[in-house]
Amino acid sequence: MRMFLVSDNVDTYTGMRLAGVDGVIIHSKQHLKRQLDLAIADKTIGVLLITEKLSLEFPDIIDDVKLNRKLPLIVEIPDRHGTGRKPDFITSYVNEAIGIKL
Repeated sequence: MRMFLVSDNVDTYTGMRLAGVDGVIIHSKQHLKRQLDLAIADKTIGVLLITEKLSLEFPDIIDDVKLNRKLPLIVEIPDRHGTGRKPDFITSYVNEAIGIKL
């Protein structure tokens, strides 16, 4: 199984290419849908890396793949601008999950 990147910017794409990860740069909803369909059909792709910005812009498409497909595993990654999450997102997540304030 291999990884494949779906990115919204050239910098993330270039960095992942240097690490040996193939991918595409996406700028429209139609292009994202088409590339996801191709990635799902490719049985050699086990992990699909997607930038957080794309995931936030098109949650309906991404969530559909996450909920209805076993493979590929979708992993959201930050781009060069950093993550869109709060600094204490892990603590908040644990607090909500177990109901105990840490």
